[in-house]
Amino acid sequence: MGEIDLANLVSHLVIYMVVLLLAISAHEAGHAWMSYKFGDDTAYMLGRVTLNPVVHTDPIGTLLIPIVAFILGTVGGALGSIPLIGWGKPTPVNPRKWERYKLANVMVSIAGVLANLILLAIGIVLAKILMTQGFTPNDFGGRSSNPLAIFVSNLMVLNLSLFVFNLLPFPPLDGSKILATFLPASAEPILNMLEQFGFLILMFLIYIGVFSLIIYPFRLALRYILFAIY
Repeated sequence: MGEIDLANLVSHLVIYMVVLLLAISAHEAGHAWMSYKFGDDTAYMLGRVTLNPVVHTDPIGTLLIPIVAFILGTVGGALGSIPLIGWGKPTPVNPRKWERYKLANVMVSIAGVLANLILLAIGIVLAKILMTQGFTPNDFGGRSSNPLAIFVSNLMVLNLSLFVFNLLPFPPLDGSKILATFLPASAEPILNMLEQFGFLILMFLIYIGVFSLIIYPFRLALRYILFAIY
């Protein structure tokens, strides 16, 4: 691998995958828990209201694509330019069991990103605590070799990415389900058509850098928060 430090790459990758599994598990468990609270026990009965990553892991979206993106970004010296995102096994829900359908649809759809927002907040708090112990905001910029700093940095960046990414109003993301709640019935065929090709379109938009442009101001805001009161 040339000048690449293999041991360093593997250690960073392991921490990254641990945080990603936590973030995705929390996201999918959030959907399952909220659906259960609105009367649908489908995901609950399948054991999806849990942080156990085994039941939420999708071989492609949780393992293959994130690992390949991480390695390519690191080896190519472009870590941060390739969106480090992934997805889990879709949480099964039965909307016919929901009480107060429209409210349930919004809350179940938003529950996953709220779980990521909570983990992001925890990461910020941990970073602030570590900064009282001698760490600096720059230690959480992806250049530190300290495992604790790497863990907290990934906790913030990955959950921020999942939060923003999933709120995009584009099928099959959570944001599109929230949007569909407020759109007239006449818009449903358009959303259904987009959903058929949504994944491919989404991957293309990520590839050409659209998501990087969208996430950039949010990462600037995160950096501002880390430097504030430092």
